[in-house]
Amino acid sequence: MSKVTITVTSPLLPDLDEFHSLLKEIWNSKWITNNGSFHKRLEAELASYLKVPFVSLFTNGTLPLITALQALRITGEVITTPYSFVATTHALWWNGIKPVFVDIDLQTGNIDPDKIEAAITPKTTAIMPVHVYGKPCDTKRIQEIANKYGLKVIYDAAHAFGVEVNGESVLNAGDMSTLSFHATKVYNTIEGGALVMHDEETKKRIDYLKNFGFAGETEVVAPGINSKMDEMRAAYGLLNLRQVDAAIESRHQVAIKYREGLRDVDGISFMEDMPGVKHNYSYFPIFVDAEKYGMTRDELYFKMKEAKVLGRRYFYPLISEFATYCGLPSSSRDNLPNAHKMADSVICLPMHHELSREDIERILDSII
Repeated sequence: MSKVTITVTSPLLPDLDEFHSLLKEIWNSKWITNNGSFHKRLEAELASYLKVPFVSLFTNGTLPLITALQALRITGEVITTPYSFVATTHALWWNGIKPVFVDIDLQTGNIDPDKIEAAITPKTTAIMPVHVYGKPCDTKRIQEIANKYGLKVIYDAAHAFGVEVNGESVLNAGDMSTLSFHATKVYNTIEGGALVMHDEETKKRIDYLKNFGFAGETEVVAPGINSKMDEMRAAYGLLNLRQVDAAIESRHQVAIKYREGLRDVDGISFMEDMPGVKHNYSYFPIFVDAEKYGMTRDELYFKMKEAKVLGRRYFYPLISEFATYCGLPSSSRDNLPNAHKMADSVICLPMHHELSREDIERILDSII
């Protein structure tokens, strides 16, 4: 391949001395969990940074999904996408809810609003879309459908930290949005997650549900679970929040160089930035057209692996292909042609804010 000039800025890592100081403060306070001072600070700072009214922290990104469904008392059937991480649908299953899969839009990987209404039945109570790769769903269309049929909308926004559309946080869409702060995400608390909601009363209910349902020392108001974030990870998250903008900009530079290197490669396509959207560059998926490229997606994937370039076929297989869900009528391959096409052609390239110029060139060399 022809070499390209690449400059990738690398943000500072969280200050380890400051982290040590925060840990010492936690130790001296003798308060390491249960809504401590760092937990409260992180909730407030995240709400401000994300431009949302209320944030409730969780110990991972799956439990907010499960809890949102509980808090909104969702039952029956929920319309969702097969093109996501399996936790999206597992949250429905754990609540005794039947997932109903609809196909996706090939431009974004998100649920196709044009397919939703046909899937609604008298048992449908909600829609659970996913902002795939941080690309925002058509939230206006989805909300119009939800309003028409009296449905709740819960967004799995695990990939959408900091994403905005025309200056408005995408996390304000729907009834609630959930976030993941797993170590692989653009912003992380090592492991963690959050729920975004619109009003104080809902936050109070969520906070009860994530702490066994306790509303006081001797009062339990709901069958909650234990999903609180501890003080250690909240302190880590506070430090990470200070450098997340630099991390996103570095990822942006990586995305630019990937596009420059791959734009003229026959049979390889990728997603462009969406107009009016503030992206977080969580992922960089490419799509392999085997006939044009001369190699199948899997052949390229294993070729990259041999070169010690670890891409990921993300999301493959579809959730609808897994044993728990493949027997559902909506899991039929005929019902999900676009989702299968994307799942069968995708490879997400390595994406991190500390990728060096040499790293990026080696990744591109494994493809071109």
